[in-house]
Amino acid sequence: MLSSVEAWGAAAASRTVLLASPRAFCAGVERAITIVERLLAGQEAPIFVRKQIVHNTHVVRDLEERGAVFVDELDEVPVGATAVFSAHGVAPAVREQAQQRQLRVVDATCPLVTKVHSEARRFAERGDTIVFIGHAGHEESEGTLGEAPQQIRLVETEDDIDALEIDGPVSYLTQTTLAVDEANRLVQRLRARFPHLTGPNSDDICYATTNRQDALRTIAAQADLIVVVGSANSSNSVRLVEVAERMGTPAFLIDDVSDVDPRWLADARTIGITAGASAPPQLVSDLLDALAGLGHTTVLERVVAKETLSFGLPTQVRGHAGESVTSTPEHSTQAGGV
Repeated sequence: MLSSVEAWGAAAASRTVLLASPRAFCAGVERAITIVERLLAGQEAPIFVRKQIVHNTHVVRDLEERGAVFVDELDEVPVGATAVFSAHGVAPAVREQAQQRQLRVVDATCPLVTKVHSEARRFAERGDTIVFIGHAGHEESEGTLGEAPQQIRLVETEDDIDALEIDGPVSYLTQTTLAVDEANRLVQRLRARFPHLTGPNSDDICYATTNRQDALRTIAAQADLIVVVGSANSSNSVRLVEVAERMGTPAFLIDDVSDVDPRWLADARTIGITAGASAPPQLVSDLLDALAGLGHTTVLERVVAKETLSFGLPTQVRGHAGESVTSTPEHSTQAGGV
């Protein structure tokens, strides 16, 4: 087995990097982080955040160092304190608990998750049984299921769908961070089982998830391997790895450049890089710098979409009326032709 020094020596080479765009932060993530940052800047008392504000260890660590206190449940928050709901959303029962504890709530739920919650309430009010395609235990799934717990069934696989026994009208919703191809396959299976199935007026899988998967597909077929920057509990980051692997390209998920195994790089002359929607853009820059230190690196950016969507901030943290946060691309890399 190669020693660490030998492994890094074997990884030294000139190579091409295909950089997927869009990548890294989306508007919903930037909005959530901005909310916590502004609360920290404007208030001396502790700011409590229920769950991770977004699923990224670097973001959470940075906010903790600046004074944010992350808790699992609201009973850990002192009565009357300020509590932030994460970007993944919460069930109505959590909102009720916040009222009982007289908390000053600042809601950082992504507006696209809020849309799914609204759809769940609408379908439930008309008497549907709702099939929710998502991942058990994920905060977003738990929040959506909580909107109508007696009427929503969670499914993750085709076997789950085949096991469903439902009488009456059926509708479906999806988690916003699923792999598009997998979600479509499950919806088709649902339609086969329930021909009168109804769904949302527009796709629940969010624009950022879709764009990052589309961008990944443009580079995966040309790359020897894919490196996805994102934390292990980030659903959209894990889905990027799975999309690449289904295309036949080896893919690795890293929290940051320190997770790179030089043995991955030894025979790789073309590397594809992307980042999940909750990963800070700087982590991609750090990875590019490390690759450049191993030899001449040509970086070619593959752009499939320009993200300009804006989300308004809650009134508690607005600097001026109507202020919003827009997802912006990373500017620190070279761009090449498609």
